[in-house]
Amino acid sequence: MALESLFKSIHTKTSLSSSIVFIFKGKACLLTSKSRIQESFAELNSFTSLVLLIENHVLLHAREAVNEVQVVNDSSWDELVIGSETPVLVDFWAPWCGPCRMIAPIIDELAKEYAGKIKCYKLNTDESPNTATKYGIRSIPTVLFFKNGERKDSVIGAVPKATLSEKVEKYI
Repeated sequence: MALESLFKSIHTKTSLSSSIVFIFKGKACLLTSKSRIQESFAELNSFTSLVLLIENHVLLHAREAVNEVQVVNDSSWDELVIGSETPVLVDFWAPWCGPCRMIAPIIDELAKEYAGKIKCYKLNTDESPNTATKYGIRSIPTVLFFKNGERKDSVIGAVPKATLSEKVEKYI
């Protein structure tokens, strides 16, 4: 991980009597020793946003691109989709849906190809019916596109990758 190398370098070159603090997604990790730095990277791998503070000065604020489709549900919808500053693609699906299983690898590919430019989420309509109802999802798979918290476009059914790529390009 590139961030790991950077922080090891900063930590070894820093001759501060104070400690180094990593803050990621609101959780702080205090690095008071070199052994603690190794432990922190296991935690770091599960977060996508990071702030580095040394002596209360922000030295680095970094976001790692998430290159895989994440799960969103009724309770996380507003934070992850509506609150996103990055354009968002949401795949509405269900485990029993054959066409949903057909389109899933395409969504995975798009998440990798457009990492850092768009966030890709999947919402299980059986587990999160409120959000599906709110957006009028009557057929799955349905892919919705959001930008600045607003619904911009939709694609219904298992469509070719080119169709979805065209929509992604439109909103990034």
